[in-house]
Amino acid sequence: MKGPEDRLVDPASRGALHRLAAHVLGRRRYEVSGRFGLRAGPGGIATPAFGDGPEVVRVAGGVLIREQSGTASYRPMEGASLAELAAFTGADLTIAFSSGADTPELGDVAEPIRLAGAYVDAVADWFALGWRALDVVLGGLPPDAEPATLQLWPEHFDVGTHVGVAPGQRVNLGASPGDAYSEVPYLYVGPWSAERPGEAGFWNAPFGAALSATEVGGSSDPVRAAVQFFRRGLDLVAAGNEGVS
Repeated sequence: MKGPEDRLVDPASRGALHRLAAHVLGRRRYEVSGRFGLRAGPGGIATPAFGDGPEVVRVAGGVLIREQSGTASYRPMEGASLAELAAFTGADLTIAFSSGADTPELGDVAEPIRLAGAYVDAVADWFALGWRALDVVLGGLPPDAEPATLQLWPEHFDVGTHVGVAPGQRVNLGASPGDAYSEVPYLYVGPWSAERPGEAGFWNAPFGAALSATEVGGSSDPVRAAVQFFRRGLDLVAAGNEGVS
């Protein structure tokens, strides 16, 4: 029998959702406001409110939703192409757009998107778990940690932030639904420096440390497990920087 984390391993749907996040949601927000950061939304992913409307574009299950000036329009995504979904939101695919070096390619914009609604639901749950755990961690940090705004980045397609633990030393924290590093979703702690202080076994990834969705899902309290993982990484980095100026 498959566990909840198994629903999260669907590379084809992940790629489709990544393209949708970048080239429909992120692109639409950027064309209006000059910013492309996203958020974990109710049942999926979403833009923050933007523009004079204001406007929100979001994905929930198998539906694309556009909310403008107090009204909402819904577009089922099954059988729709990226071009049709972009047109629904007002995003212009003919204009050059990049959210960073790893922005997914547009691909064939006329080809129907193959995106399992159950996968969107599973990713929504994973992002929500990561977001909740990160809010707990960030809420317990001192003011001088100066955490960056928590966002869902359309470039790497992950929920992430970074915080200060010592002068000149910051650490990335986040939740990925899977990528070239791991098909299985994972949480991560990524120090900006090359130092990996204390507990060599904790630092198990090229970028720092990772905790898989399988490990998180196996806990009796997944949010608590995520919080402990993030805090342990920050504590190790902070301890390694004690006395360093």
